[in-house]
Amino acid sequence: MGLCTRVGASDLLSLKGDAPEKDGRQGSRRPDLKAISKMMETNAILYPEKRFGPIPGVDVGHQFFSRAEMVAVGFHSHWLNGIDYMGQSYNRREYSGYTFPLAVAIVLSGQYEDDLDNSEDVVYTGQGGNNLLGNKRQVQDQVMERGNLALKNCMEQCVPVRVIRGHKSANSYVGKVYTYDGLYKVVQYWAEKGVSGFTVFKYRLKRLEGQPILTTNQVQYARGRVPNSISEIRGLVCEDISGGQEDIPIPATNLVDDPPFAPTGFTYCNSIKVSKSVKLPSNAIGCNCKGTCTDPRTCSCAMLNGSDFPYVHRDGGRLIEAKDVVFECGPKCGCGPGCLNRTSQRGLKYRLEVFRTPKKGWAVRSWDYIPSGAPICEYKGILMRTDELDNVSDNNYIFDIDCLQTMRGLDGRERRFRDVSMPTSTDDQKSESVPEFCIDAGSTGNVARFINHSCEPNLFVQCVLSSHHDAKLARVMLFAADNIPPLQELTYDYGYTLDSVMGPDGKIKQMLCFCGAADCRKRLL
Repeated sequence: MGLCTRVGASDLLSLKGDAPEKDGRQGSRRPDLKAISKMMETNAILYPEKRFGPIPGVDVGHQFFSRAEMVAVGFHSHWLNGIDYMGQSYNRREYSGYTFPLAVAIVLSGQYEDDLDNSEDVVYTGQGGNNLLGNKRQVQDQVMERGNLALKNCMEQCVPVRVIRGHKSANSYVGKVYTYDGLYKVVQYWAEKGVSGFTVFKYRLKRLEGQPILTTNQVQYARGRVPNSISEIRGLVCEDISGGQEDIPIPATNLVDDPPFAPTGFTYCNSIKVSKSVKLPSNAIGCNCKGTCTDPRTCSCAMLNGSDFPYVHRDGGRLIEAKDVVFECGPKCGCGPGCLNRTSQRGLKYRLEVFRTPKKGWAVRSWDYIPSGAPICEYKGILMRTDELDNVSDNNYIFDIDCLQTMRGLDGRERRFRDVSMPTSTDDQKSESVPEFCIDAGSTGNVARFINHSCEPNLFVQCVLSSHHDAKLARVMLFAADNIPPLQELTYDYGYTLDSVMGPDGKIKQMLCFCGAADCRKRLL
């Protein structure tokens, strides 16, 4: 449907229930429709040519606040139709061998009464024949043409289709949020009499393997929408894995196993436990600031960070950039707990959930939007010497404190900015190439132990020094590497060098990677 009759289109959308209430100004109800119309007129659509497969820059889990936003990107070129397809105009040299039309994307939003959505397996009703009045009823037979024929051709030619799911959201100006859930293949189609007695076409789609897990199982929490009670959390197996140790409860959910079970085999701790063989350095001399540190020219802690503070005040404190090491204010500093340069010491600030995945075990996601540079959590467990570890090959929760090794770029580690003043007593050349200390979260740890690896992570590891200045015993913090929408799995790069881990039998240990990233290395170990 074209956009030349924009006022009529807005009225039709209002009948469907996707438009917000009037605000008293005629023509201002859907400025997004006017915007995409203008973008089409001026050839400003990001990807004007339709294509099947993924769209660069739009990852699984990306959320659009309206159909118009998808049109502006070129992700789905219709603001109303459910099926977007490439017509006969694409029957040219670069697509020789294909039969058109071919579907490129579909939107699941409950418009048809015969739709069936089981996440990984979808039964999609073809287009046409419904009355568009919001009650989803069919009023005439569907015809095998346009989008319906395009989906049939996709099945016959093994062309994947992008699937977007629409869900109600009070925070969206159209009343819905649309989440991209990945590529699906059409595996079957048939015609049958629908619920209202008219012929409809049905298409069964199955999600392609190797993609990030679905993010819309619990999309009712998206964009900060809080459940009213514990009973609203689907698949709840534990109300708080921290047992009240964290200021914010961390629920655990399991929609994978039958019967479902909660995480077991560990004791939760919200502070580092120190092994008897480890002697912590004395507290470092701190700054003489009062209240909060404000002047980097006089704050001795800021001088260690390259004569500037590593954080900005926005959103409660955000790290400006990844560094070799971040020096925070500590116990002997004159500033108080509200100082910006203590940002990583304040505990959890986002509502996290531990959830079960089909192939990666337990994982972590946030119910809140997380801005880039925000602190997520510290990796906590037992601080010990690496040469103390027993059965290391069977323990997947060991984090080497490799701050010094990273600073020197050893074993393929990526070096960072050297705008810090590392005390010479710890940055000497006598340090070994192998980290001397590690954190073992196998039997005792916090929520960080459940955060999975990804070859394209949304978190990064940052060494932080606050109580002392020994980089070999630095605190290990996880920060947001990008803006992270709600329900996107939190991940960081484990940084293993392939073929570097030995099993108990003395052979090289190998482990497949299931992160689903476009540039996945396929192996974790």
